Amino acid sequence: METRRMFIRALGAVAAGTVMSSMPGHSAVSGMRTGDRQSKSLFRTAVINDEVSQDFGRACEVVAKEFGMSWIELRGMWNKNIVSLDLREVAEAQQILKRYALRVTDIASPLFKVDWKGAPRSKFSAADNFHANFNFDQQDEVLERAIEMAKAFGTDRVRCFDFWRLDDQAPYRAAINEKLKTASDRAGKKGITLLLENDGGLNTQTGAEAAKVLGAINSPYLMLNWDPGNATASGERAYPDGYNLLPKNRIGHCHCKDTIKKGNDYEWTSMGQGIVDWVGQFRALKQQRYRFAVSLETHWHGGGTPEECSRQSWAGMKELLQRAAAT
Repeated sequence: METRRMFIRALGAVAAGTVMSSMPGHSAVSGMRTGDRQSKSLFRTAVINDEVSQDFGRACEVVAKEFGMSWIELRGMWNKNIVSLDLREVAEAQQILKRYALRVTDIASPLFKVDWKGAPRSKFSAADNFHANFNFDQQDEVLERAIEMAKAFGTDRVRCFDFWRLDDQAPYRAAINEKLKTASDRAGKKGITLLLENDGGLNTQTGAEAAKVLGAINSPYLMLNWDPGNATASGERAYPDGYNLLPKNRIGHCHCKDTIKKGNDYEWTSMGQGIVDWVGQFRALKQQRYRFAVSLETHWHGGGTPEECSRQSWAGMKELLQRAAAT
């Protein structure tokens, strides 16, 4: 069985082959410019790989050949979370990325998607964790593994969360902020930026809540993974209301999905079929000169298979980008 030191050393060797592919303007295939294949979007249009398929090769084939993307976001593959991959799986994933000339936007890790230690158990903590079953005491290791995966796959960004939502955050908020800052600074020393996602069921759900957390944590290594779909499903008008509260220079990633309201509940739908003002949001990001990822996180299951749902949602997203003159 591999020791942690052996794993890190071997992973470093695997990562060495990605140095050129992580440089701006280069893909993982020698001689190909990433812009040659991708649409002329101002953003790094991408999709989360396991929203298409757990078969990583198939997901990359669809993303590159059918969707015409040059970027992909990594969360899980082969029914394993990204931070749980072994050396053989990392090497295989690297070869697949090279085959399809795909670059990685970020590592969509499960970091801090756990209960806050010492606080009452959250009513949300039994939610789907995308093959990530880690507890609070394992979060330092999750952070290290996520950083290792970022290095191996040629990206400088790792997604994180704000712990399962508490009915009353106030007694724990300062300590949570300190934990996020410590982790961000630790990542920053290794050239990695953490991307805090606003997500339903977590302590940061909306743009308003994200603005407060970012305002309290003054670290250049903590940015926001802005998710208007999640904010909308949490009861906020994500654009323009939530977005207008955000420090624009700290938006480092954007997840794209859509939702509709049914009674008092929200349901995911295909991009462009819901109530999120994506045309306005894309226009605002364009005006802001945002140049990072807009990554499809399908979530919708009404179109059949995950692949077909992502196919339909990408078609809707592409039309929204065109309407926003962001292509």
